[in-house]
Amino acid sequence: MPAFFLSISIRAGCKCIYMMNGRILAVVDEKKIVEIVKAYLERDGFKVLEAYDGKSALELARKEHPDLVILDLMLPEMSGWDVCRALRADSDIPIIMLTARDDSTDKIVGLEIGADDYIGKPFDPKEVVSRVKAVLRRSSSKNKSKSIRLEDILIDLDKRRVERFGVEIKLTAVEFDLLKILAENPGRVFSRMQLLDKLQGEAYEAYERTIDSHIKNLRKKIEADSDHPHYILTVYGVGYKMGEHS
Repeated sequence: MPAFFLSISIRAGCKCIYMMNGRILAVVDEKKIVEIVKAYLERDGFKVLEAYDGKSALELARKEHPDLVILDLMLPEMSGWDVCRALRADSDIPIIMLTARDDSTDKIVGLEIGADDYIGKPFDPKEVVSRVKAVLRRSSSKNKSKSIRLEDILIDLDKRRVERFGVEIKLTAVEFDLLKILAENPGRVFSRMQLLDKLQGEAYEAYERTIDSHIKNLRKKIEADSDHPHYILTVYGVGYKMGEHS
């Protein structure tokens, strides 16, 4: 859950008050890139923690509990993939991976091991800020005092908690939001672009297939047999829908 802090800045005799939007851990082995990302994020009210290798990043994340991690894949000491796996083993902290612009394999692997989003390099720093805000909104949004029951699955929209037979299922922020969208509209078919639009607020055709990776991960967690899903059904040539269960 993003932390919010009040900060005061005085410029040219004018006192300005803005909200600190949360703490972001930027993990890139190039100091210049970290400095650019940090400058843009701080301009928008974020506090930025820095790490330049995988091992330090993991230690810092576990010590400081940032609200989101921007994680490069190619890191010394410990790769971004290994850092992501380690964080996912005990945390649902939002993770945005930095990948090569045209390397679809990196993107798919990153999403399959639990990343919430990715940004291709080289990137526009403004896009980084926009993506950070979008992912934080998804991870912190709540639908007050409401739950959805799907046979043996209970989705607590207030606590963003999912249980099956009373046992909690750990989902990433994107996985939870996908499940929520589908569960709130049983029987309705969503295209990949429609799901992406609801998740990010704006559809990006280049990222359309990333929905498949998130659905695959979600099925592994909530389905008794992910190869023969009972809940999240594929509508071939169109997209996905939630089976009509009660």
